[in-house]
Amino acid sequence: MNEFQSTRRDFLRQASATGLAASALGTSWQQLLASEKHGTKPHGAKKRPMPKGKAEHCIMIWLGGGSCHIDTWDPKRKGDPKAKKAGSYYDPISTAIPGTQVCEHLSKCAPILDRFNIVRSVHHEVIDEHAAATNRMHTGRPTTGTITYPSVGSVVAHQRGAVSDFAPAYVLIGYPNVTRGPGFLGSKAGYVYLTDTNAGPSGFTRSSRVNQGRQDRRERLLKKMRADYRQKSFGGQTIQDYDESVAEALRLSGPEFMKVFQLDSEKSDLRNSYGGEFGQRCLLSRRLIQSGVRFIEVSHNLNFVNGTGWDTHNDGQLNQHLLIKELDSALSALVLDLEQHKLLDKTLIVVASEFGRPARFDSGGGRGHQSKAFSVTLAGGGLQNGKTIGETNELGEEIVSRPVSVPDLHATIYASLGIDPSEELYSGDRPVPITDMGEPVRELFG
Repeated sequence: MNEFQSTRRDFLRQASATGLAASALGTSWQQLLASEKHGTKPHGAKKRPMPKGKAEHCIMIWLGGGSCHIDTWDPKRKGDPKAKKAGSYYDPISTAIPGTQVCEHLSKCAPILDRFNIVRSVHHEVIDEHAAATNRMHTGRPTTGTITYPSVGSVVAHQRGAVSDFAPAYVLIGYPNVTRGPGFLGSKAGYVYLTDTNAGPSGFTRSSRVNQGRQDRRERLLKKMRADYRQKSFGGQTIQDYDESVAEALRLSGPEFMKVFQLDSEKSDLRNSYGGEFGQRCLLSRRLIQSGVRFIEVSHNLNFVNGTGWDTHNDGQLNQHLLIKELDSALSALVLDLEQHKLLDKTLIVVASEFGRPARFDSGGGRGHQSKAFSVTLAGGGLQNGKTIGETNELGEEIVSRPVSVPDLHATIYASLGIDPSEELYSGDRPVPITDMGEPVRELFG
């Protein structure tokens, strides 16, 4: 071996003197060096096998803006903004999980909470930047200038693909954003997005003047033109991504996928139980699951009822209960509907936000931001449901027991879907673990 040839362990030993390994590889050199040993963890304990769940689908309900955990899933003593008394804004109610209470406005979820798990000890260090916190919750990693990491939805799409030939792997019901995107995985792991639950994705509906024969001729001609262009072009990944997007759009443009958006075919009582526009998005999610979609994100941050969405500074706090009730109706209906269709054990529901909010009220009667302790709720997915994981202090401002990092949360989602969270993906020639050393919440697996 010459002076320019060395093993990865040699590099880590040399880099440890200057701290280069920590900055270049995004974790501590001691952990990396120890993990090179045969099947051991940094502290010498044998590496435990990853749990493997049986879920086939995932629906993430995204409460963009920062939902207040102590006003929803982790109620504390009653506060008073006028008296500047810190605490929850609403009264608590009992649930189907003994000893676990939730906000009074989650009254429809409370009696079926045995289908849920509440993780009350999620945390990260991003506080005042919504975009960075949203990126953290979707990718599991800090923003960096050297690599664009894939979102959890794109990782699932990449690892598992669509269930059906007539459906995409990943659907985003909301506005597109880079934090939801495929990052270095490329467009094949990207999403189909829509904002209208009735019309479906724009551009996927064939003109009534184009019959199947004419469509087939068009596709043959387009296929030849694309092949000729690829031979002459040196566009690299950009051309490849575009070409894959065209192929995916053509695959989904048939009537099989577009039938999913005919919500009026559902019984009116069921549609009404879901509620308004957000509820119809959740109903559509069940139909998308049935069509073969693997991962769906449903956005609930578009200022539907209280004027500010979940970012409840100032007066947004006054009507927060309307937002919580809307979530309660849609979420409870979704759980029971999936259960009725024997899909709940096959579908993991994740209710998440970029951070929580502190118990103390701001000068306008609302709340600021808090990321050092907040709640994420899971339902279904074949997990050991009916558990409350983690505990916060008397005001929900500090974690008392069982902290769960964002990588741990992502590892739990992946493991529930049968994906090994320690597996490596590749950004070019660079190996990137699916999670940043995340460990599944093992209490949730049988």
